[in-house]
Parts: sequence; C-alpha cells; structure tokens
Amino acid sequence: MASLGWNIRAWVLGILVTFSAMPPVEGFTDPRDVYAITQLHAFLGFPLIPGWIPGGDPCGQPSWQGVECVNSNITAIKLNGASLGGELNEDLGSFASIILIDLSNNQIGGAIPSNLPITLRSFFLSDNQFTGRIPDTLSSLGQLTDLSLNGNRLTGPIPDAFEPLKSLINMDLSGNNLTSQLPPSMGNLSSLTTLHLQNNQLIGVLDVLQDLPLIDLNVENNLFSGPIPDKLLTIPNFRRAGNPFNTTILPSAPASSPVLPPSEAPSPHSPRRAHPHGPSSSPLPEIGMERKKNTSSKITWIAIKGLFVVIVLLVGLCLYMSRCCKRQRLSEETAKMHEMGTYGVVQETHKKDPSSLNTIYKVQKASKEPAGGGSQTKTALLKQGKDHTIDMTGLGDTDRPTSPLPFPLLSAERIVADPTFTPLNSRGNASNIVESAKFFTIASLQQYTNSFSQENFIGKGTLGTVYRAQLPNGMVLAVKKLDKAASGHLSDREFLELVSSISKLRHANIVELVGYCLEHGQRLLVYNYCRNGTLDEALNLDYEINKNLSWNARMRVALQAAKALEYLHEVCQPPIVHRNFKSCNVLLEDDLTARVSDCGLAPLFSTNSITQLQGSGYGAPELELGSYSYQTDVYSFGVVMLQLLTGRKSYDRSRPRAEQNLVRWAFSRLHDIDALSRMVDPSLNGAYPSKSLSRVADIISLCIQPEPEFRPPMSEIVQKLLHMIK
Repeated sequence: MASLGWNIRAWVLGILVTFSAMPPVEGFTDPRDVYAITQLHAFLGFPLIPGWIPGGDPCGQPSWQGVECVNSNITAIKLNGASLGGELNEDLGSFASIILIDLSNNQIGGAIPSNLPITLRSFFLSDNQFTGRIPDTLSSLGQLTDLSLNGNRLTGPIPDAFEPLKSLINMDLSGNNLTSQLPPSMGNLSSLTTLHLQNNQLIGVLDVLQDLPLIDLNVENNLFSGPIPDKLLTIPNFRRAGNPFNTTILPSAPASSPVLPPSEAPSPHSPRRAHPHGPSSSPLPEIGMERKKNTSSKITWIAIKGLFVVIVLLVGLCLYMSRCCKRQRLSEETAKMHEMGTYGVVQETHKKDPSSLNTIYKVQKASKEPAGGGSQTKTALLKQGKDHTIDMTGLGDTDRPTSPLPFPLLSAERIVADPTFTPLNSRGNASNIVESAKFFTIASLQQYTNSFSQENFIGKGTLGTVYRAQLPNGMVLAVKKLDKAASGHLSDREFLELVSSISKLRHANIVELVGYCLEHGQRLLVYNYCRNGTLDEALNLDYEINKNLSWNARMRVALQAAKALEYLHEVCQPPIVHRNFKSCNVLLEDDLTARVSDCGLAPLFSTNSITQLQGSGYGAPELELGSYSYQTDVYSFGVVMLQLLTGRKSYDRSRPRAEQNLVRWAFSRLHDIDALSRMVDPSLNGAYPSKSLSRVADIISLCIQPEPEFRPPMSEIVQKLLHMIK
C-alpha cells in the first residue's frame, strides 16, 4: 500500500510538472513584456536561467530569476554576473514599463541596440564585450539617471545626444576605445555628479564640463589638452593624470597696444632694430623712409586683396552657371520621364566619386488610383527638393519604431510590388552591373514576409536579420536585411558590384543568391531557403534532425562544406576568403545536403566582426594580430569538424572553465585513442567505425594547427574526406 501511495504521488507530481512547463493559456504578464523578454532570451543564446521558460509567464509563479514586476509589467531585469553570452536585440525597446536593466559582468557582445525602452532610469552594461558605437538614441531616454557602459570595446565618438537627459546623475564610459572630442550637449547634464571617462582616446578640451555640478570626475589616460578650466580644479574628486594638458597660460596683450597690419607686424624670427648711435641719434629721417615703405606696402596689399576678390567672384559665377545648366538638363530628363508614364529622382553624380551614385526609383500608378490622384500620390511618396534627393523620413532607421518591424508597411496603392523591375542609376540600368540577380522592391518583400512579421523571423547574424519569405507561386526564400553598420561604408555602386560578384558563385554546396533590394536606403539580399535550418541548430537544438545525423551523414556534411570552401579558395578567380565560416553558416536541406551561406560577403565584415569570430571559438590565433587568410578559414573548418565529432558548441559558457573553449579542450585529446573515444557525441550511441574516428582526428588536428603555414589547403582536406568516406 505504501508503494502504491508513493506511485500515485509521483504520478500527480509528474502531471503538475508537465502542466507547469506548458505555455499558459492566458498569461498574467503584459504581452509586450512577454514578447520583449522572450526575444532577449533568444538573442542571449537561451542561457539556463532558473525560471526562464519559453512560453512561461515572467510575472507569474514561479518567478523568473532576476526579473522584477509591478502588477503585470516587468520593471527590472537584474542578471549581473550571470555568465550570459550572445547579444542584445533591437526588440529591447519593446518593454512597456521597464525601469532598470543590469546585464553587467557578462560576456554579451555585438552592438548596443538603438531601440531602447524610453522608460529606463538605470542602464548597466559594464564589463561585457559590446562593440561598435554608443547609439545616439540615448537622447530618447529622458528619465535616465544612471548609465554604465564601461569595460567594453566601444569605439567612435561619444554621441551628441545628452541635451534631453536632464535627470542623468551618474555616467561611466571608461575603459573603451572612444575617440574625438566631448560633445557640446554634455554641457546640458545639469544633474550630473559622477562622470568617468578614463582609459579612452578622447581629445580636445574639458570646457564643456566646467559648469556641471560634478563631485567625481575621472578623465585619466586620454588625450585631453589645453588648459584645465579653473572650475574643474575645485571638484572634490578630480583625477586627470595621463593627459597632455597645457598648464601654461599665455599673457594677454595690453589693451593699449595697437593692432598692426601684416606689413607692420614684427617677424618673430627677426631681431629688433637697434640704433647704433644710441638715444642721442636723430630718428626723424628714418621715420620718413619707413612711412614711404609702409604706404607702398599698403597699396600692394590692397591690390592683392582686390585681385583675390575678383578671382573668387569669377569662380563662384562659373559654378553657379554650371549648376543652372545641370538643373536645366535634369528638368528636361524629368519631363521626358513624365511623358513615358514614369517618375524618377536623379542625383548628380561625380565621375570620380562612386559613393555619390544613386539609383532612380520607379513608381507606378496603381490600377485602383482615382483619376487625378496620381500627382498627389507621387508628391506624398517622393518629395523633390532643390538638391533632388528623396525624402523618405518615414522609412529611416533613425526614427524610433512603433513596432518591431524593420520597415513600416507600404500601402499597395502607393507602390506596386514589381520584382521584375530593376532600378536605374544615373549611368544607366543597374542590370549593367548585376546581370544574374533579380531586383525586389521593398513593397514586394514586405508582401512576401507579411511585413517582416515575427512569425517569419529566422534569426540574427553578424551582418543582419534574416526573414522567411513566401512568393505567390509558393517558392520560399530567405531575406537578409543588412545592418547599416555592415554595409553603410559601401556606395550604391559598390554594393551592386558586391551583389554581382555573389550572384556569380555557382556551386552545389553554396547557398544561391536569388536577388537583392536597394531602395530607400535599405539593402537586402534574397537567398534560396534551406528548410532544415543550420548545422548548429541540428547539433544543439533540433532533436528530430539530430537523430538523422548519423556518423556517415556528418561526414557527408563535412565533405560538402569542404568542397564549398575549396571552390571559394581554389576555383574562383580571384579567390574568395569566407571570413565567417562556422556551423550556423552551414545550412541543411531536407536530405541533409549542406550549403554554406554568407559566401562573398567578406567586404562587409569589420574589425569588430573579426573580434566576434575570435570570441566565439572559431577564430584562429593569428586574428589577435589582425591577420586573416585562407588558412584562417581552414582553422574555422576544423572547429566545425570538431563540433560534428563531439556534438559540442565551439564556445560553451555553461561548461566548466577548462572545457568552455572547444579547441583548447580537445587539442591534446585528439591523439589519445581512449580520450578520443570519450569525446564522441553521445547521441551517436557508439555507432561509428574506430578507423574512421582516428582519420577524422588527424584531419581536425591539421586544420587547427596554431601556425597558419602548417594547415593544409582545402583541396587536400577534400581528398582526405573522400578517401575516408569511400
């Protein structure tokens, strides 16, 4: 009977646990907060945080660790020192009423999101691995009192975004790589008492800080110069060592001293004239001669000035006439386009400046447009100013979004979705540059992705966000919206040339580029869709696919990925370095055929991207010296093969410190047969040939050699894998 009672209690407990893990039918927490914290959890890499259950209720019971609520709203997230990785997403701004976010002392990387909750009062991201610039959208945080971004890898100038932050009391930006001068708006921080800027590369003077109510100011180890304002010297805790301050104050000229013209001003390199006969000598004749010289010099100087003014006027007149001629030609071209039933906007293009190249956007009148409404529709969409630019303020990334969508929805009455249309530029049709990739309008991509809805969200990578798109004919595509940080340094022509080079990549194991979009300042790439996701997901998240990843299937994936890199390195002319090869960029088809993504996108990867690759466990040792070559791709391939062998992540913070970095943990075990057999992915259940296991270990060992010159070319690796599979 006792045994029966225990079994009944266990059965009831099991049912309760099962129901507690299920998503609630109607959660207590505000749906906006549920969405925001779910996205945060996903972008942090689904870390194991007690109580954080996908589909759970953050403000319900049981409580989520580090989450504080008031009624149904999340008001604070405190995860200081929680061994978090991943990055933050743009949906951070979706929290409805959050006041405090503390994610300091973790390993979070990537850029600080530009979309931040406007209700924030305390924002702590110190001692992480954030890169990029401090977003200028800080200006939207009017209630902010405490800001800590110290101990990261932030670069660029401090944004001029502090004018609305009247409540900011404490700010710490120390220990980054910030440059340039202090922004003028920092002088409006009327409540600021603590400011730490030490250990950066800031320049200029400190005058902007002199009227702030500072009690604690630390500017050590920067490049500040000039004299220190007297008011700053009265700050109780002012630390300033390690700056080239100029403490010498130059004496001001006496008020009675006349201002001399250039001809009369004494040269600093000429000694003063001394009269050989002393004071008794008569100076009158010499003064007369000097006056003649001065008069002559003045006349010469006036003549030079007059000539200069005439030259400036002539140059200005020529430029004005040239611009008028260009405007007249432009008006004639616009009139011709009206006659053809199209309307375009052309920008002047300098022959030697490809960055000024701009496309002409085709706008067709919708079939349902009322009579006489065409001009109004065109005026609403394209405002032609005196500089002939497009006014697309409604589509800019700088505006604070009211929804998590990358673009606002464009009505079909305003822009007709026409994927066959290719934009023009001032030198002709873009198809002259991009021959084999289709042009998609933003309107059409919005239609195919349901306005870039969350249900079509695939994931966020180093270069941007990817969405699933379904065409009317049932074809499924993947749309990658490139971040401005990734593609902003390219002109339109350079971007089109990049698209052209990617579209020419033709290999069975490389994801094919179908098309692109270049509209309204947005740049998107459209690829074929691989239904089984990424190799990283198959190894770590998707149990169903993982069951099908037998030893032979894994070796075929390795061979196909190796062939893709061999094609890039040794077949393409000029050769192509991948620069971001990892398991999340190896996509799987229904039959587990491997296709490598992000090929040809190396020009978009910045120094920060290389740093991220190094921190993720895929980066070769030479990356510390800023060196990247084909051999670096080979190293990354060896890491992916290690993942196929062990089923582990390249860098796993949830494991003991000695096992977190996969290469460091595995390197010494690859040639120990007993240790090697214990490394094999347990999900294989021992179903692998021992002879094949040692060969795989040999290939991995060659690929992850610390010295690049000792790593084999990809063609040699392909041959080794072919012999092993045969």
